Amino acid sequence: MSQQPLQSIWDTYTASWKSDSAADREALFSQSLDPACTYNDPLATAQGWTQLTAYMDDFHRQVPGGHFVTHYFASHNQQSIAKWNMVDGSGQVIGEGVSYGRYNDQNRLVAMTGFFETP
Repeated sequence: MSQQPLQSIWDTYTASWKSDSAADREALFSQSLDPACTYNDPLATAQGWTQLTAYMDDFHRQVPGGHFVTHYFASHNQQSIAKWNMVDGSGQVIGEGVSYGRYNDQNRLVAMTGFFETP
C-alpha cells in the first residue's frame, strides 16, 4: 500500500486539532480515528475521543487558534511518523515535534504519540 491513504488520514486527524467546533471535530475524528484510540505526549495521555477532545479544548484555551502543520510524513506497515510545527493563531511557529502513529486495518489511527521539548 502506498503511504497516500495514511497521509490523508493523518492530515484529517491533524485538522481536528485546528477545529474548535465540536461537530466538525467529531466528523474529522470519524474519518481518521478509532473510537478507542490512545493519545500520548510528554504532558498528557488521553484514551478515546472524549478525553482527546478535552485535551484539544485545553490546548485551544492556552494557544488560541493553535494548530499543527506537518512538513514531513513517512509510513509503512500501518505505522507513520510525522514531523510538524506547532503554529499559533497568527501563523507564527511556536514549537516543533515528531509524532508516531499506528493504524488499524480500516486505516484509522489507534495510537498517536507526540514527542517535543517541554518548557
